[in-house]
Amino acid sequence: MSHLHLDHVGDLLNAYYALAWGQLEVERPLPVYAPAALSTRLAGFFEQPDAGFVSDVLDLRPLRDGLVVELEGLELTSRAVEHGTEAYGLLARAEGRSLAYSGDCAPCTALDELAAGVDLLICEADSGEASQVHHTPEDAGALARRTGAKRLVVTHVGPSLSPSAATARAAEVFGGPVVCAEVGEVLSPW
Repeated sequence: MSHLHLDHVGDLLNAYYALAWGQLEVERPLPVYAPAALSTRLAGFFEQPDAGFVSDVLDLRPLRDGLVVELEGLELTSRAVEHGTEAYGLLARAEGRSLAYSGDCAPCTALDELAAGVDLLICEADSGEASQVHHTPEDAGALARRTGAKRLVVTHVGPSLSPSAATARAAEVFGGPVVCAEVGEVLSPW
């Protein structure tokens, strides 16, 4: 979980119920990396004194700047990014390929470092205007150009923009291949 705003953690409540009482073949508890305050949020959502009640289903693990996690040949690195709250971007590497995800954030040095030379950059473009907490499409395109990303996927397009307009604005600045993320679409960094 990149940060604890509801549009990024809300589905975890449904996932908890599905894992706890559904007929899913998933190893439990499921590791969940997120800002440490997630346990307090979950306790509040479920009106419990603490989040210990989820421990048989969810293994809550705190994210931190520079955390590296290895999972069967996949290396994940988190970096603290600027979003006005505790928030993280992510770099994923496997089989010589790389993908960076901005989460929600404003342009910042840590995100530049994560995105340097990646095969696929997934960057939010929430704001039509300059913002202290989000990228504009132009910011996303400039990030891709500046860091040498090979491809850019624009995501988390805000209500003041259409996906096609955000994609076109990012592409104009980047000068490389840009698409807008779509529900159900499968993308590969190569």
